[in-house]
Parts: sequence; C-alpha cells; structure tokens
Amino acid sequence: MEYMSSTPTTEQVNAALATVQDPEIHRPITDLDMVKSVDIAEGGIVNVGIYLTVSGCPMKGRIEQDVSSAVSKVDGVTDVRVELDVMSDEQRKALQQKLRGDQGEKEIPFAKPNSLTRVFAVASGKGGVGKSSVTVNLAASMAEQGHKVGVVDADIYGHSVPRMLGASDTPTKVEDMIMPPTAHDIKVISVGMFTKGNQPVVWRGPMLHRALQQFLADVFWGDLDVLLMDLPPGTGDIAISAAQLVPNAELLLVTTPQQAAAEVAERAGAIALQTHQRVAGVVENMSYYLAPGSDEPTYLFGQGGGQTVADALTRSLGAQVPVLGQVPLDVRMREGGDEGKPLVLSDPDAEASTTLRGVSESLVGKPRGLSGVQLGLTPTG
Repeated sequence: MEYMSSTPTTEQVNAALATVQDPEIHRPITDLDMVKSVDIAEGGIVNVGIYLTVSGCPMKGRIEQDVSSAVSKVDGVTDVRVELDVMSDEQRKALQQKLRGDQGEKEIPFAKPNSLTRVFAVASGKGGVGKSSVTVNLAASMAEQGHKVGVVDADIYGHSVPRMLGASDTPTKVEDMIMPPTAHDIKVISVGMFTKGNQPVVWRGPMLHRALQQFLADVFWGDLDVLLMDLPPGTGDIAISAAQLVPNAELLLVTTPQQAAAEVAERAGAIALQTHQRVAGVVENMSYYLAPGSDEPTYLFGQGGGQTVADALTRSLGAQVPVLGQVPLDVRMREGGDEGKPLVLSDPDAEASTTLRGVSESLVGKPRGLSGVQLGLTPTG
C-alpha cells in the first residue's frame, strides 16, 4: 500500500511562520502583520505572501529564505513559493504604533527612570589608545554571554565601529523609525551608514547633538540589556551631549600605560564631576607585549598608566574607580578590526580575549531574567 502524506493545514503553516523573526525588529513576522496570505494548493504546494516593511528592504533575501525554510518543514509540504509585497503607508504607521505605542514626542528609552538597560559611555582622553577596539570586543563578549547588546558609534568624525564589527548592511527606515543593522548579534548604528564612501562629516556642535539624539531616540533598539556608546576622544560636544541625553550612562575610560596618555585620560574622566556620572572603571589597553614563545612581558608603552588614572579619579570623585583589566598588545586585535571579526570571537583563548571577557563580566554580570520586568499582569478577585 502506497503511503500518502497528509495535506498541510493553514494553521500548521501559520504556526511555522510564527517561528520566523524579522531580522531587524527581532519579533515574529506573524506578530508584525507581515503575513499577507497563505494559500495551500493541491499536492502540498504552499504559496505564502509576505509584506516587506519598505521597498528595497536589505533583508528581503533572508526573510524569503527563512520563510521558505520554516514552511518546508511542515508535514505534507512539497514546495514553498514566497511572494513579496510592500506595506502601505497605513500598514507602516500601524506597525510603528505597535512597536512604540501611542507616545507623542520621541523619547530616549535609556534615559527613563524605569529603564533596565545599562549604558556605558566608552571614553578616552586622546585618540589612538584603542577605544573603539575595546568597545567592539566588549560588545561581542557581552553578546556571546547572552546579553542583548547595542552599540552607538558616537565618534561622528572618526566613525569606525561598522568596519570593526563587520556591519555592512544599511539601516532600514520605517516611517520615522530607524531599524539598525545587526552584526554578531549586536545592533549597531553609525553616521558612517548614512554617508557615501569615505566622505568626511563636517558638522558643528548643534548638528552633532542632533545626530546623537536621533541615534538614541529614532532608532528602534528593542529591549537591550546593554548599550555601549563609543565616544570621540576628549571632552567636547558629544561627551557633553551624551551626559545630557542619557544622564544615567556610566563612563568607561580607556587609556594606555603611557603617563602622557594617562594624564589626558584623567581629564576625560574628570568630566564626571560636572555631569554627575558614575565612572565604572578604567581599561588599560596595550599594557604589555608577549613575544611568541615567551612568557616575559615587554612594556612597550611604560607601566602604571591605568592605575594612575584610577587612583586620581578615586581621589577627585570620592568614589572607588577600579582598573577593570590590562589588555595586552595583540596584532590579531588590529587584524580582527580590519576584517570585522572581534578577537574575543575569532580567538577566544587569546590572553587579550580572556582579559576583555573578564572586563565585560565585571561590568554587566549574568544576563538578566524577569527580575524587574513589568509583565502587565493584574490580580483577579
């Protein structure tokens, strides 16, 4: 007797579609009203209509592939045909309302008193100390540990985070919301995603402030555990704007062991006296070099810079500022930045990776569960 496979039902297909997440919003496409139609023809051929949020959506290939893969696993399905359409203006507005609610003026979610997102402003006194390298490796380490992580490349003039994270996709605009690209499970936004080629950004203070405000308020970040802001060196407009827009952000200072760099980093950290921010700690980058086959460190840039900064800030702020880690000089960190593969992921056993992983754990600990999350439940009488 020949076995006849069962005909799939619409309910089974919809259940399969509920497992497909929009790669930018990270919610099921069924919840986002992206499923236009489901038609089951004779012989187990399933035709699925999918609404894209915008025309030319950069994720349409992945959405089509994920839908086809999910539906093809349903018992009785012999073929899946996906037809893509585009949401109307009304549908996009409804989607925005679903994601953001009925809020009037745009708000920065991380600045709200009930926000559970830890925000770290990664700062340095001068350029060239590896601040961006530390930022992307900490972000990658936190994401690998199970945290939901976002990175704002706030170094408007010297933006480099997209390359270092390998974030090559462009943001998608849905009404007045910006969907950030994702790389290594990290949501990231940068002005470099909105400029052509290597075109320089020539802006003054008010435009810099507005750009950072848009990155924080217009971008749909979702529910993040951690947000890292890669600040430009020094105590200029962006550092001040970051403190104004997200007053609960904690400063994380990056320096090298060199005393000249430490003195400048100390000045960058002292801004906390005026902004009333907490300094989470100091990361000493390029602390030493281990030659291949040698266990004896070579201190190419001197010693003690990180501890000097921590001690000085502890005295001036009246609160303990720790040295969170001393990251050795490793050429693979530079190579990883050029290739878009953070060292903590490409070589997790490297000494620099181990140190950076320890820094990330000391900053955020374990991923949060439901503690502190409002579930919207009401008691019944």
